[in-house]
Amino acid sequence: MAERTPLTRDRLLRSAVRLADREGIGALTIRSLARDLGVTPMALYHHVHGKEEILDGIVDLVFAEIALPEPGEPWPAAMRRRAASARRALARHPWAVVLMESRTAPGPATMRHHEAVLASLRAGGFSVPAAATAAAVLDAFVYGFAVQEAALPFDGTPTPEVIEGFRVHVDPQAYPYMAEMLTGHVAQPGYDFGAEFERGLDLILGALAP
Repeated sequence: MAERTPLTRDRLLRSAVRLADREGIGALTIRSLARDLGVTPMALYHHVHGKEEILDGIVDLVFAEIALPEPGEPWPAAMRRRAASARRALARHPWAVVLMESRTAPGPATMRHHEAVLASLRAGGFSVPAAATAAAVLDAFVYGFAVQEAALPFDGTPTPEVIEGFRVHVDPQAYPYMAEMLTGHVAQPGYDFGAEFERGLDLILGALAP
């Protein structure tokens, strides 16, 4: 008979991430996680105190996936690389965006992440208040874009069927600017919603200054 893989806190948390990725954060409970791991619910309490600690832990795992600014790296390049990495992490774990800033017991990866972002901005000449504003604006953009991107009824480039579905509801007489956007931009060959991320990031980084 094959040996059962020992239950550890790391295995528990990584299983919780996979469950949330697969079924959504609403499906993550002590009972469902125990079932996924093939153990009793009580077995989980040897490694975590409850669901809140699990949420803290899985958010920390997501933060650990995001590239950190490196010492000496110019702050615009660091913020751009970090934003792109965060977008990819949130695409892998769309449930995480609603939890990223909600935890009151942040883990070590979360703390390292925020410390590195602030260190990069401060080294780039931002004052303490300006660094706080820059970090908040960048996070709002990245998190907001991730929510938009996850909610789209198409994956990056809309299919002809999706375009036609939009056309049905966009009366050019009633909504001339929406019709213009649809025809002159979204329905054009090569359109990719993801390109709006780079353009938006360019605007924000260009407007931020120490």
